[in-house]
Amino acid sequence: MGDETARLRDGKLIVSTTTGPLLQLIAGGIKLWIRSRCDSIGELQLELHGSGLGLLRGHLRGAVLMARDVSFQGLPLQHADLRSGPIQVDVKLLQPGRMLSLQQPFVLQGEVTMTGRGLNQALLKEPWRWLGDWLAEQLMGLTPLGRLHIDNDVLELQAPVVAHKDLARRRFRLCADQGTLLIRPLDRDQQTLLPMDPTIQIEQAELCGGLLHLKGKADVTP
Repeated sequence: MGDETARLRDGKLIVSTTTGPLLQLIAGGIKLWIRSRCDSIGELQLELHGSGLGLLRGHLRGAVLMARDVSFQGLPLQHADLRSGPIQVDVKLLQPGRMLSLQQPFVLQGEVTMTGRGLNQALLKEPWRWLGDWLAEQLMGLTPLGRLHIDNDVLELQAPVVAHKDLARRRFRLCADQGTLLIRPLDRDQQTLLPMDPTIQIEQAELCGGLLHLKGKADVTP
């Protein structure tokens, strides 16, 4: 058998394959698994790759996921374009409407985009309030964080100052370094590395047009 492909667009699965029912079942299970990992998802497209024989053994060569308006663990992603390595599933447990059982860890790589507004809102409330306050303390010597703003290609942090009406402001540039984000203030020779989950490696980072673009990879454990 040749390669089989299934696509999921706007929440609807579209299959064009001679082994459609099996691939459709797998894609439906993966869709439920993805939604279980996210707080919410707007537009979603899913593409699966694998041979007919491989599918019967529960082996996918990989998957491509494109999504918009995603809330993942409290972080608002405007856009995500991700590709996976090989995925092993338990086809014996496949049932319509049931979340897929993934057998082994796999690697995701790709890009995500966040708006400055969305990032600001995330850092001012749980579960990411600690990170916003950490940034304000490490980069400005003040806490708590009052506001984060992306001005084209510059990151601006604002924090309240005791007995002062106006917020203190400081501006930064950032780039990827050592698998995380390196943040440099515009007004002095100093740099700070952002704490990062060891399963995530950021390879490229860019501020542009009020957006934060990140490219990298992550180890996913089912």
